[in-house]
Amino acid sequence: MDFVLDVCDDLFLDKIWAKLVPLSAFTASPEFLQSLNASSSYVPVTSASKWSQLVASLPHPPIPATEIASYAASQSIPNISAWPRNYIPRQILSLSVLTLVGIHVLYFLFASLSYYFIFNHDMKRHPRFLKNQIRLEIQSSLKAFPMITLLTLPWFQGEVMGYSKLYDGLDTYGYIYLVASVPFFLLFTDYCIYWVHRWLHIPIFYKYLHKPHHKWIIPTPFASHAFHPVDGYLQSVPYHLFVFLFPLHRMVYLVLFVLVNFWSIFIHDSDMVTGHPLEKIINGPAHHTLHHIYFTVNYGQYFTWADRVGGSYRQPESHLDPLLEVKDAKKQD
Repeated sequence: MDFVLDVCDDLFLDKIWAKLVPLSAFTASPEFLQSLNASSSYVPVTSASKWSQLVASLPHPPIPATEIASYAASQSIPNISAWPRNYIPRQILSLSVLTLVGIHVLYFLFASLSYYFIFNHDMKRHPRFLKNQIRLEIQSSLKAFPMITLLTLPWFQGEVMGYSKLYDGLDTYGYIYLVASVPFFLLFTDYCIYWVHRWLHIPIFYKYLHKPHHKWIIPTPFASHAFHPVDGYLQSVPYHLFVFLFPLHRMVYLVLFVLVNFWSIFIHDSDMVTGHPLEKIINGPAHHTLHHIYFTVNYGQYFTWADRVGGSYRQPESHLDPLLEVKDAKKQD
């Protein structure tokens, strides 16, 4: 997230913060005037707008004496923000907005694509498909996003402050590690999510946290993020934890983070395509469809190996396809 924040600062956030918390709003403070007038006869403009007067009451980091001297020498205050890029309140607010915007864009973009081009709309006639389910799925997701963002902020802030093991140079740890870090990330997060997901099915946790997600027996892609916010956050923790334990290239992490969100959406399309070569390796939509129908099988995120080891694997088979119930109901009609 540090890379995203830097890019957004360059593109538009510096300008936005210069408008929201301009340095000029603080030039009327006694401390600033005393420091400025001590080295120059320059007197700043006092006809500040109401917004500037309001902003002037906000805290801000100390303005270095060297900067004050340069302002005095130039007889002007630059059009910059009093909150520099490394000011933590600015970082937290910027990350909050970027995260909220980003998750909404990813959700509606990928879920819409999956819904219109992959999801079989005949599934909406399934007996266990709820009335107004798509609207309810979207409402549940939108309610969860703010709290998930709040819970996730410490991880992103830690990345921005340099506490993670994200790195830049392609050869920093060698090209072999660069390539190997991708399957390592997937295996680590898959195994962790398997256990987080399985523990969420323990009755005490399931009742309060995970049950809302299993409201969608026949999910659509819009159900992918329709969680209790704590549930959604807990299943995302392995993604964040990885980069604080193991080195990972920044761009690789960014790409993987987007792709795992896409995968979470993709496996909620109620698809039961069976018989493909990777069926016993990849935990795909057919496997996750069975999880929503039978609850206690196929907890994995990407692969089937953790379910096999944990004794919770169920093989997708054509006779388990929920679409058959739709066809049977249609025949009866």
